[in-house]
Amino acid sequence: MPRTQGVLLLTAAVCCAAVLTGCSDDNTPSSVSSAASKAASAAESLGSRASAAASSLASEAESAFASATAEAGRRLDGITNGVDVTSDVELGGTATDKDGRSTVEVTATNTTDATKSFAVQVDFTDSSGERLDTVVVTLSDVPAGKKATATARSNRDLPGEVKTEVARAVRY
Repeated sequence: MPRTQGVLLLTAAVCCAAVLTGCSDDNTPSSVSSAASKAASAAESLGSRASAAASSLASEAESAFASATAEAGRRLDGITNGVDVTSDVELGGTATDKDGRSTVEVTATNTTDATKSFAVQVDFTDSSGERLDTVVVTLSDVPAGKKATATARSNRDLPGEVKTEVARAVRY
């Protein structure tokens, strides 16, 4: 057999062996290590994506809360000739409505001798007092010496035990 033909056959045999080894169910330490390394890399990548998604959700929630707080401030600050009457407002117990939103009944007492309206900022907090959401509820045309009620409803589903507090109340 000529020398070039022998070299070609030997090369073909080596290549074939390499291909077959790559396709086999080889459980040698190096192949297991390689597979473990690939799996660890995939898990790390998946973990990074999950962490990024959680961070994105937290950022969206924080942004929504900041937006709600800013809107509440604008609404209350835009009231002319208003009087701070936080002491004239009471909140009932916090509940969850059929849509999963937190709610609370707001009662305002008009202690004046004329019909007045109220704008009440209600903060929804977690058990440690950290604000989760804020809304403004309006009670319009409350007769002199009378009470009126309205329901404050969170802008989104809130996790865990939710408490409420009157952050600001303006009578006008």
